[in-house]
Amino acid sequence: MPIHDVARHLPEIAVLREHCRSLAVLEAVLSPGRGSRRHSFDEHWSGTASLASMRNGAGDEYSIVFSAAGAYVRGFDHESPMSPYAEDGPWPGVLDEVPEVFRPYAEEPAFSDEDGMPLVTACTWREAADDHWKAGMIDFPDAATGDPDGAGYLFQLLVDRSSEAFQRWAEDYYEVPVDLAGVRHVFSSQPLTEEVVRALNSEVALADLLKDIAEIGYPTS
Repeated sequence: MPIHDVARHLPEIAVLREHCRSLAVLEAVLSPGRGSRRHSFDEHWSGTASLASMRNGAGDEYSIVFSAAGAYVRGFDHESPMSPYAEDGPWPGVLDEVPEVFRPYAEEPAFSDEDGMPLVTACTWREAADDHWKAGMIDFPDAATGDPDGAGYLFQLLVDRSSEAFQRWAEDYYEVPVDLAGVRHVFSSQPLTEEVVRALNSEVALADLLKDIAEIGYPTS
């Protein structure tokens, strides 16, 4: 599923933002130690923007910048044939049409390697006044698979935003049972309670998560 297909499945900006925030909260509960978490959310990433991110620890990652201008999404699959290292720069079309308002994020050092190479194989964006997500015109590699830019893999939990999809992923990743009712509670953006936290992870209390919750900007009871 290349980025154009992913873009068609993404919800409006506000819904995506809340979903990303919920992913970060759920992982904070399941993994109080930050080292093994994949999803995070920083409500105050900059003075004007929030940041949702995913890193799998093996070189694959994505970042979503939410600002008054809209939302900018970039993903990097290190094994993709569209890796910037294959072309000595981003694959043609991936960043070429990014609107000027999002250009600082396309060139953001935090989304680049130590030499300033943008780490991107997939990119989509949506300005605040847009009615759909957009991506550049891309000539994908001829011999590529159905997921040439890694977008289907990277954004799987943003395309399938069901509680069941997260439960399956979390149970496989953390190798523990994950309470579906607790996941549904968080995905509905209801305030986090002691009961929900304990249902998701009996070894964690709500008080243990206050710093994470403040960073994420998620409501508590």
